[in-house]
Amino acid sequence: MSTAMKGIQSLFNRKYVRQIDLLRDNRLPSLRLSWCGSRVRLIRCQDSSSGAFKSERREPSRSQAQAVLTPVSDTTAPATKKRVFTFGKGRSEGNKGMKSLLGGKGANLAEMASIGLSVPPGLTISTEACQEYQRQGMKLPEGLWEEILEGLKSVEKDFRAFLGDPSKPLLLSVRSGAAISMPGMMDTVLNLGLNDEVITGLAEKSGERFAYDSYRRFLDMFGNVVMGIPHSSFEEKLENLKAAKGVKLDTELTAEHLKELVELYKNVYIEAKGERFPSDPKKQLELAVKAVFDSWDSPRAIKYRSINQITGLKGTAVNIQCMVFGNMGNTSGTGVLFTRNPSTGEKKLYGEFLLNAQGEDVVAGIRTPEDINTMKICMPEAYKELVENCEILERHYKDMMDIEFTVQENRLWMLQCRSGKRTGKGAVKIAVDMVNEGLVDTRTAIKMVEPQHLDQLLHPQFENPSAYKDKAVARGLPASPGAAVGQVVFTAEDAEAWHAQGKSVILVRTETSPEDIGGMHAAVGILTARGGMTSHAAVVARGWGKCCVSGCSDIRVNDTGKVILVGDKVIREEDWISLNGSTGEVILGKQALAPPVLSADLETFMSWADQIRHLKVMANADTPEDALTARNNGAEGIGLCRTEHMFFASDERIKAVRKMIMAATPQQRKASLDLLLPYQRSDFEGIFRAMDGLPVTIRLLDPPLHEFLPEGDLDHIVAQLTAETGMTEDEVFSRVEKLSEVNPMLGFRGCRLGISYPELTEMQARAIFQAAVTMSNQGVQVFPEIMVPLVGTPQELGHQVISIRNVAKTVFSEMGLTLSYKVGTMIEIPRAALVADEIAKEAEFFSFGTNDLTQMTFGYSRDDAGKFLPIYLSKGIIQHDPFEVLDQKGVGQLVKMATEKGRGARPSLKFSGELALTEDDKQVGICGEHGGEPSSVAFFAEVGLDYVSCSPFRVPIARLAAAQVAA
Repeated sequence: MSTAMKGIQSLFNRKYVRQIDLLRDNRLPSLRLSWCGSRVRLIRCQDSSSGAFKSERREPSRSQAQAVLTPVSDTTAPATKKRVFTFGKGRSEGNKGMKSLLGGKGANLAEMASIGLSVPPGLTISTEACQEYQRQGMKLPEGLWEEILEGLKSVEKDFRAFLGDPSKPLLLSVRSGAAISMPGMMDTVLNLGLNDEVITGLAEKSGERFAYDSYRRFLDMFGNVVMGIPHSSFEEKLENLKAAKGVKLDTELTAEHLKELVELYKNVYIEAKGERFPSDPKKQLELAVKAVFDSWDSPRAIKYRSINQITGLKGTAVNIQCMVFGNMGNTSGTGVLFTRNPSTGEKKLYGEFLLNAQGEDVVAGIRTPEDINTMKICMPEAYKELVENCEILERHYKDMMDIEFTVQENRLWMLQCRSGKRTGKGAVKIAVDMVNEGLVDTRTAIKMVEPQHLDQLLHPQFENPSAYKDKAVARGLPASPGAAVGQVVFTAEDAEAWHAQGKSVILVRTETSPEDIGGMHAAVGILTARGGMTSHAAVVARGWGKCCVSGCSDIRVNDTGKVILVGDKVIREEDWISLNGSTGEVILGKQALAPPVLSADLETFMSWADQIRHLKVMANADTPEDALTARNNGAEGIGLCRTEHMFFASDERIKAVRKMIMAATPQQRKASLDLLLPYQRSDFEGIFRAMDGLPVTIRLLDPPLHEFLPEGDLDHIVAQLTAETGMTEDEVFSRVEKLSEVNPMLGFRGCRLGISYPELTEMQARAIFQAAVTMSNQGVQVFPEIMVPLVGTPQELGHQVISIRNVAKTVFSEMGLTLSYKVGTMIEIPRAALVADEIAKEAEFFSFGTNDLTQMTFGYSRDDAGKFLPIYLSKGIIQHDPFEVLDQKGVGQLVKMATEKGRGARPSLKFSGELALTEDDKQVGICGEHGGEPSSVAFFAEVGLDYVSCSPFRVPIARLAAAQVAA
């Protein structure tokens, strides 16, 4: 069985839902649509009123790395404060555009009913009613109960059955349904309406065994969901009875056994709650509605919304619907299907069907679901109508649909439909195929693929994630998506050495530093015990498209003993582990990987995205290899080249940097910088060559100098620097002491380095211009931009601009060739945003460094925020981690204001090089981590930025996000 098919089967292995048409002798007219060529016919058909079993299923949850979920806006909001909406018999008081008011389930039930599909009649209580209930101290709002009863009368009239009437019994399901699906997080009550009187009428119509089996299930579910009685209390009675009767399976219990069990279950209420089971069906309904409302604030629902970043919803709707059953013999059954294959996107019905089925048949493993084609053989008429309904729903919703249905006595009932969850591969193929079929246009297709779908396609994934669930021992932050399998190592040096031997390694650190860069690059995956989503490990890993799990507080890393402690488990060096960077899971052993496969459909799809988007997409790349990857992924230039990363590429380089740092005079410092010049020039030549014809923005040295010093205690640092520089221990100690800072991120870094040590800026500028001229002489089109970091005043930028232009003039004179270039700045200090009009007089482009801008605006240290941000998120103080999702109200307004002020003062802020088409094609962009986050990209497009720059592996995601804004 395929992974996807197993996923479908798992849909049944959850809570069961039983639905039966209790009125076999009452035939209800129904309306349905039938496709005849390109025409639609409305057919009134006299059919059985029977229905079928429905499986309540749980959808796969989304990873933390996915896009932020926001409320669905109503396109047709009601004019009055209506709180109860009925549906059924070809009419409804709601529609699919009312998801925020009716919830996804209620809106789609209303829509299916209104287009004529056979939907069991019911009513939906709005999410606003839930909101009122919460605000009034968990009490039903005034008049709501009367509105519910009035709606119930309409449902009873439609179904020709009545709640609490033994002669014409009506049973109800009471189910939750928020605007955004939260599968399994809130409560459901089924078979509501049964009591000792009603059960006699049900037994006459459906048989005693079926009736009492339904009754005991209702007592169990109602007791657990509504009364708070543990399910185990009922399960214990069931197991004891089966043992006493000498049977193993529930289905072996006779009607008399079940009658006895019902009495035992009633006693559970008295034992657990000191009160009798409420036999009044209307009281049952009132309590069930309250229970569903209460489940909105259940711990699991709150946790789910937090994990999936679901905010701004009003609450859950309540769907009260007539129950229909699918276990009424060989003319009945139940099924779940997708209108296309959700794994591959193939245009073919994909799902499963069970004949004469009840939930426990699958849960207990008694029955194995069969392919949907089974229904074609045993119920040809119902299957034909189902196929027609699938076509109707696809054309109506213009999407691949996930459908739940039941059949009883050959009558089809449509119980639910929603946009079907799909894999990245399936999403792209479905979008492309639907354009080719004429169902949607390219702009609509662009919105059918989610950013996380591309994440799946661009990174290795595990072949079967469900296979390792019992081996997952810890969970951290999903810092960089993908999957990795390797042997554990604890030092960067070991990672590089093992990699050179052809081994696959996972680097495990308490936290990483720039010194680990070689080992991080050599490793297939990175695991850290500390650090957040924008920690060093996370940022670097995402830049390389490397799997990373950061901030895994479940583990303790013992570097000395070279072991990881996870609870009572010990993982040693050389042990194999697997990482899921999309979920944050740490898994024991080697798990099978599936490599990314880029299809022709993906190329077609991305070409549509590029045609639609207005925002340019650049990449953050520090090496020629990164630049080539970025270009292959569709980057239109380099928006950020961090020169400091080049210094860690070899021992010779880092030693030269340390000599420069330890130098006591400008002459000594210049001598050290002269050693670095050829390395930097060579790197720039490689990047210019890789980006032939595209702009390259190079940031001058930014981090504090202490980051380039060795790690360890002071004695170790002094000893190593003494050996490397030839200085005495006293000289080294004195210099290290001068370099120490209380708050280095706000200290001696960025342009402050270049102003204090002019020879540093001069060396880097010389390397850039020499590389640019050399490449130009070789026929490469070069468009260099030099970016001055951490500017807070126009005077700081002006000082550096003069220095850079003087070097350019000298180099061009020496090499006999003049090139166009630009000098701009990184806006990452709030003051720079406030005086952007003054800074623009010196800058030819702006690039917002939103990582530091966020840090300085909030006053949150990126390195320490992990200690309190989770608490802030859990308490709702902030809705998102601002280092992951742009703070649009604060940081975003600084970006907007600085852009407007900068362009107002300098209209010629143009896009890089000779690529500018018009004076309006200005160069204002962003190069922080937010450049690859979809909702942030949307904001940047809306405020008029010209480009975003992100890691090479997130370029396709940014391209898609930019297209979705424009679509």
